[in-house]
Amino acid sequence: MDFSQTYDLLYTDLANWTRAAIRFIPKVGVAILLLLAFTFLSRWISRWVSRGVDRFSNNQSLINLTGAVARVAVMAIGLFVALGVLGLDKALTSLLAGAGVIALAVGFAFQDLTTNFISGTMIALARPIQVGDVVETNGFTGEVLDVKLRSIVLNNGQGQTVEIPSKDVFQKPITNFSRIGLRRIELTAGISYLDDLAKAQQVAQQAVRQLPFVLAERPVDLHYRNFGDNTIQFMLWFWINPATTSAPAALSEAIKAVKRAFDQQDILIVFAGHTFDLKQKLASQHEAEADRIISVLQPEKGK
Repeated sequence: MDFSQTYDLLYTDLANWTRAAIRFIPKVGVAILLLLAFTFLSRWISRWVSRGVDRFSNNQSLINLTGAVARVAVMAIGLFVALGVLGLDKALTSLLAGAGVIALAVGFAFQDLTTNFISGTMIALARPIQVGDVVETNGFTGEVLDVKLRSIVLNNGQGQTVEIPSKDVFQKPITNFSRIGLRRIELTAGISYLDDLAKAQQVAQQAVRQLPFVLAERPVDLHYRNFGDNTIQFMLWFWINPATTSAPAALSEAIKAVKRAFDQQDILIVFAGHTFDLKQKLASQHEAEADRIISVLQPEKGK
């Protein structure tokens, strides 16, 4: 008798489950069709979003990331809709709540990585720097080789690459020498008190202006700064195109041109304190040499 009742209960439960499963089949089919539809839709939206981002950013990492995020978002919506059809949306909500707690804990554990990731995304969107720019940031100067989501890669011009975390670049000042397309070079030196200031100014400006890489449409300015102990100091400014001429090479050529022009015009560039005395000694030596030559020639004339 007990066995018969147990059998009847099992048969009834199985029959109910079977009927429920048969009634559930159409919902499962609809849910599968919805997932397939949202899968194709997510791929199309991902390509469309990637093409849109590609119009204002050349960061391939950002383009791929944006497309992936769009695809995941569409798939998540499709999953919610499919589970809603199946009546399991509440179960998914509970599961996502638990996943959110886990994600929060992971976020605290890897907060530097998350900060770099967000900073890299903001840099890629705002584009304060681009590949090929010559920039100075965080104490490093060089050409930007790559703008990644986690870091910025620079060529420091000395045979090494420098990889700076994105959060440091995003949070600290950036000097971009390539954004405007012009760069002003400053040359600082000093001349002796015995030299003509107006003449020295004209000679230096003319020497620098004749250099081929100096932009003709921009002025070459020279201003005297102050009276030093043994020199009158000046600053000379000229403009170059940093895309075609490096700043160190331009400054080097300008220094050589000014030095050569000053030597031709007998203008002395003074740096150390004893160089002023050196010019006086040279002048005295020239005078003594001239007196010696005159003294040698005068007896011959008397004869």
